[in-house]
Amino acid sequence: MAQPARTRTCYGVLHLAPLPGTPFYEAGSFRHNLARAVESARALDRGGAHGCLIQTADRVYGVEDDCDPARLAAVALITEAVRAATRPTFEVGVQIMRNATRASLAAAKVCGGSFVRVGALVGETLSWQGRVAPDPAAVMAYRRTIDAWDVRVVADVFSMHYKWPGGERPVGEVARAAVNAGADAICLGDPDEARTLELIAQVRRASPTAPIYLAGHTDHENAARLVDAADGVFVAGCFTADGSFSSDVSEERVRSYMDIVDSLAPRRSA
Repeated sequence: MAQPARTRTCYGVLHLAPLPGTPFYEAGSFRHNLARAVESARALDRGGAHGCLIQTADRVYGVEDDCDPARLAAVALITEAVRAATRPTFEVGVQIMRNATRASLAAAKVCGGSFVRVGALVGETLSWQGRVAPDPAAVMAYRRTIDAWDVRVVADVFSMHYKWPGGERPVGEVARAAVNAGADAICLGDPDEARTLELIAQVRRASPTAPIYLAGHTDHENAARLVDAADGVFVAGCFTADGSFSSDVSEERVRSYMDIVDSLAPRRSA
């Protein structure tokens, strides 16, 4: 039986300046941070993006699945404000870095978020802050405790946030383990376009039904090729006027990127 056509989903990434409860927070800056996130989300919504990922950028992070209470409160307020400022169909995701997965689930569940992105759900990875060793059993137990099964989990398996140490596990195996541990979708990407396409092919073979999202590295020049092979994409720098993560989102650049995404032929699910 033929399967229904699947469209690509595009999420713009909103990088938050350091928040209360983190070492580099600037006193009095939270309200500006909140207002900027809301306006950027509105620009994404007006430009045709399907949603956004609210991602902390606090410069330094702990590697445990833990989050300062003030930091979590700040993320929750921003998530709620973005949810209220955009259309009901605009999806809002949360990622509290480095790997505060339970706090991310809590903010998304309570504040109307649709998904969380998880830097490391299975195995382990190295970061500038140290070794990240996730506990998927604890994450899923907490997900059950707060009844957050309606909040999708998008797990990185090869990206700027996650690489299996030494490359000892094929990415398809990591993706299959993440899905088995409760991930609803897989996130991957590499600066090299050919490498990204090969990673997608590996995951398709290992876990054919898992949606695959690109973890960045797309722009207006390569989107037609890369997004065509995936189910969705997270976009950051190329949505801003100067290409930097710290700049405001440009509605015009979002719209021109979405014109490319919307022109792609529907992809059949496995």
